[in-house]
Amino acid sequence: MDYEKPKFFHVMQYAAAADRDVIGMVSGNPDWEPPAALRESLGAYADLPSSEFQYPPSDGLRDLREGIAANRGVDVDRVVVTNGTGEANYLAMARALKRDAGAEALLMDPAYPYYPGKTELLDGTPTLVPTRRDGGLNVDAVREAAGEETALIVLNTPNNPTGAIYDIDRVREVVAVAEAVDALVVVDEVYDRFDHTGEFESALSIDSDRVIVTSGFSKSMAITGFRVGYAVLPAAHVAAAKTRHMLVNVTGSRPAQHAVAHALAGTDDDYYEANRKRLADRIDAFTAALDDAGAEYTRPDGAFYVLARFDGFPGTMANVKRLIDEAGVAGMPGETFGTARDDWIRFALVTPRAVEAAERLVDHFAGQT
Repeated sequence: MDYEKPKFFHVMQYAAAADRDVIGMVSGNPDWEPPAALRESLGAYADLPSSEFQYPPSDGLRDLREGIAANRGVDVDRVVVTNGTGEANYLAMARALKRDAGAEALLMDPAYPYYPGKTELLDGTPTLVPTRRDGGLNVDAVREAAGEETALIVLNTPNNPTGAIYDIDRVREVVAVAEAVDALVVVDEVYDRFDHTGEFESALSIDSDRVIVTSGFSKSMAITGFRVGYAVLPAAHVAAAKTRHMLVNVTGSRPAQHAVAHALAGTDDDYYEANRKRLADRIDAFTAALDDAGAEYTRPDGAFYVLARFDGFPGTMANVKRLIDEAGVAGMPGETFGTARDDWIRFALVTPRAVEAAERLVDHFAGQT
């Protein structure tokens, strides 16, 4: 994988420069409103004393950390607030790879591309491990790949790009593998509010000092620009994560954390359920159109991405650009995510034009036959 110019930016720039209307389905930017409590608290922030405009505690505002801890059922001292889930993953992966326990990271294939990118940034070696056909965990493959150089295993559930939700018993088996080879398991749960099956169970339910869970509010509260994430670490790893966070960022945004803390306390499940329903309707319409287009696809159990494969039209960068030029729909080539789905295309359903995009795909592929 090449990180000199991330493929996400490459595709978005190509679509922006296209000489036609293009429906963007590349980036996971939610198109719905944030919680009302977030807007209210942010609006009132300007009238607070000037002391509230200064550095917050490096590990995060206490009321936000307490809210996260209560929501997650963990001790508040295990929570470190970060600049988005991306930094939470970086801190967790750094902790695993900088323990003199090996340099290998096992990543489930297909993998969100910033996982191998961060691994290499940390002088580690990424190893792609095949998943099951439905995107679920293949514990036997993880067990076979793990060895004395394995320091880190990264899981993402609900998964980007497959939409799979990992069975908690299989996650528990992976943790046992990690214990056997002295590895840490980083579980990215940033899409936990987008469980369409009711079957998601957090890895925090596993009693192990090998598990670090990361998440954030970019997706669940539709605030990707606020950059508020967090890591829940075993007690033995908190201090090292705090030190790296302070050296890299000093701290995070106080107004953003303040607003998220109020929204976390003041938003009931109706908000999240309405967004899940919105996405379920889009998934239904989009996959129905893919049926009409004769495509093979993965229907997501979680998150908001659909992987599709069109017969005779592999998901290469060239074909993604062709879809932009000829159909006016921008997706991501499967090769971005590893080797397992390199002939597929990933579409993010976080656009009110998702149904229109599906209709464009139907018309385009009908014209190819």
